[in-house]
Amino acid sequence: MNISRLLKLKAASEAQRILEDIAGVTTVVIATPDGFEIASASLRNVDPARIAAMASSISAMGAVVSQEARLGRCKCTTVATDDGFALFSPVRNGETELVVNVIAGAGAVLAQVMYRTAACVKLLEAHQPEQPATAA
Repeated sequence: MNISRLLKLKAASEAQRILEDIAGVTTVVIATPDGFEIASASLRNVDPARIAAMASSISAMGAVVSQEARLGRCKCTTVATDDGFALFSPVRNGETELVVNVIAGAGAVLAQVMYRTAACVKLLEAHQPEQPATAA
């Protein structure tokens, strides 16, 4: 999968901004649907490649469940735990597909994380592929 440098830069910027904007968020990984990290930001010592790989499967399950239940396109999948939650949101644009993975501690507010992640998804979906320069 060929992802432009500009899209990778936007993804890296958004990952860092989510981490800084929302109290309680500990890790943000933006990855391809097949589980390869393209950008990440974290306050903890985590392996973003492992998160990307696991999130790929979880995001795929969310898509299948929403399709089978005839609920329309899956906008996010959430895994709630004793100590926080993980949110997985698909990104679809003309260039590629991505998954935004946000991990947060128990102190984070799910609605805030969902709102900010949706803004990130919208920005990445609006990204236009770079056009090759044409000779005059």
